[in-house]
Amino acid sequence: MNIHDIAKLSGYSAATVSRVINCRKYVSDDAKLAVQKVIKEYDYVPNDVARDLSKGKTHNIGVVMPHTKHPYYTGIINGIMDAAFPAGYRIVLLPSMYNADIEMNYLNRLRRKAYDAIIFTSHGVSLDDLVNYQAYGSIVCCHDPGNYKISAAYTERIASYLAAFKWAKKQSVHDVAIFLSRDFTLSATSQLTRKAFIEVFGHIPTNDLLRTGVVTYEEGYKSARSLYENKKYPDMIFANGDDIAAGARQFYLDNNLPIPLLIGQENQLSGQLLRLPTIDHNFHEIGKLAFELALENKTRQVSVESKFILRDQKSCPDN
Repeated sequence: MNIHDIAKLSGYSAATVSRVINCRKYVSDDAKLAVQKVIKEYDYVPNDVARDLSKGKTHNIGVVMPHTKHPYYTGIINGIMDAAFPAGYRIVLLPSMYNADIEMNYLNRLRRKAYDAIIFTSHGVSLDDLVNYQAYGSIVCCHDPGNYKISAAYTERIASYLAAFKWAKKQSVHDVAIFLSRDFTLSATSQLTRKAFIEVFGHIPTNDLLRTGVVTYEEGYKSARSLYENKKYPDMIFANGDDIAAGARQFYLDNNLPIPLLIGQENQLSGQLLRLPTIDHNFHEIGKLAFELALENKTRQVSVESKFILRDQKSCPDN
């Protein structure tokens, strides 16, 4: 059943039926009662999809993310949702695990107008693919796209990485273990970490002190254990999250071992409680900006500065 069927059964025009359904003004009481009687009798429910398509908008924004284990993703998603709710938009979370085929399926759903826009928090498909699919809807990525003409909201990371490594060098640090979510060859963030490390220490990170696939507290713990079991005793661990640094710290505590200098990221509660040096990338703000870009009809790129935060660790227990 559609509004034309209701119009015939109620004896009023389709325009009048539409006004009743959408609670508009300028409808007589008689017309309203007659239309509502038919709606109730036939249990009519408006088709939101058809209505949205007729208006050219779904008010759905797809957000592609590999997973939600790391605060990078939860921070961005929270920012997006805080901006979307008051604007009357629905957020559809689209997990991908960096699978390019899955992400291409999401892009094709954008092409079929399932979403008004898609925000890629990270991606396995190429930037070329994202640029090409902009013909079918707004696409926003959450990293610096370089010379690619695509909307982006991202954090300026290099300055904070340099500040963190320069501070570490002043502490007479030599052997630095680095925990990353993805390898240097796969991640722009990992590449920036490597670039900053080389600039400060004058050599590439030592492979024996590098651990990838680290995104949780438990994986931080296991990575620290892996270092110890392989007879690697770093002066410092540069972790890709405060929770990860806290996991590494707990391994050393559990085994009565000296705790190396720790630097985390994302300014998480664990880092605040443990007084860990950290880097705040302002991901909540990035999420809000990404949502705003998704609604625009132009290509624009905006960035937010990250910040290296030092804390007095004297008040932290077990240090």
